[in-house]
Amino acid sequence: MARRVTIHEVAAEAQLSRGTVSRVLNGEPYVSASAREAVEAAIKKVGYVRNTAARSLATRQSNAVALIVHEPHSLVLEDPNIGNILIGTNAVLSDADYQMVTLMVDSQRDSDRVVDYLRGGFVDGAIVLSARTGDPITEAIEELGIPAALVGHPPDLHHVSYIGIDNRRAAEEIVTRLLATGRRRVGMLACGLDRDSGQDRLAGFTAVLGERFDPALVIPHAFYSYDAGVAGMEELLRRAPDLDGVFAASDAVAAGALDVLHRRGIAVPEQIGIVGFDDSSWATRCVPPLSTVRQPAETLGRYAAQRVVNQLRGADDDDVLESVMLPTEIVWRESA
Repeated sequence: MARRVTIHEVAAEAQLSRGTVSRVLNGEPYVSASAREAVEAAIKKVGYVRNTAARSLATRQSNAVALIVHEPHSLVLEDPNIGNILIGTNAVLSDADYQMVTLMVDSQRDSDRVVDYLRGGFVDGAIVLSARTGDPITEAIEELGIPAALVGHPPDLHHVSYIGIDNRRAAEEIVTRLLATGRRRVGMLACGLDRDSGQDRLAGFTAVLGERFDPALVIPHAFYSYDAGVAGMEELLRRAPDLDGVFAASDAVAAGALDVLHRRGIAVPEQIGIVGFDDSSWATRCVPPLSTVRQPAETLGRYAAQRVVNQLRGADDDDVLESVMLPTEIVWRESA
């Protein structure tokens, strides 16, 4: 195993005190330009690598922020929105010189371990995707006062910053447009009902249907997944052979539903019109291309990360807790 070069060797090579070298490494002021240049040259010559673990112990800062993804591992790989949020989050954290640490929660065991990790002080802040009401992870974040931001907003949290979209209004807009194409028997493939996004999309659908709303035509599923669309569409067709419209709670769900309709020989949109939510890559891969709600996934990640960075840099409490709701838009294609 190679021996680690020490700060003493850097100081000896630069012919400066250890204290001066330390001030250069920590970016402190009151160091002359010539001393800084000498230290940087010595670091390159002797091959010094900073011991970040030791620095973290001394400063009680990790310079790391956790991105906690509260979804099954398979869905993380399937859902383009998660990838886009990750890209936006990492871009902002990288610019601010923080390392993003991705933590996936797929079980109670994962949840317990992440709570212990947060309590251990291994990260300076946290961003949570798909937080649920009563989630022990977000409860721990609130209890510990960790700088944090949520993508979405569980109603039981009051002291954590959140970034989101108006899911109910977006659902109302696209279902209204679906009905305007003449649909009379419309069902919903409702997912994620343990979180605000799923609950609000269902509420928007229910409000627009009004007296025509039939609870038997709402098929629930835990996750926004392709498999949920397949199983849900099969059940909808069993319950309502006269079905002529479907609102799927995400594009992945809509893609699964479309494949069922293709296999059954049901023409889209002539016999059944279908709309989704997200405007992810699923929407343009579908045949026909999917009418959907566009939400700014990468921007959600950027805003959430910036909220955490602002807190770490001492933002005022009022700025920290102010919510941000980003705009959505309807993208109308051939599926409806």
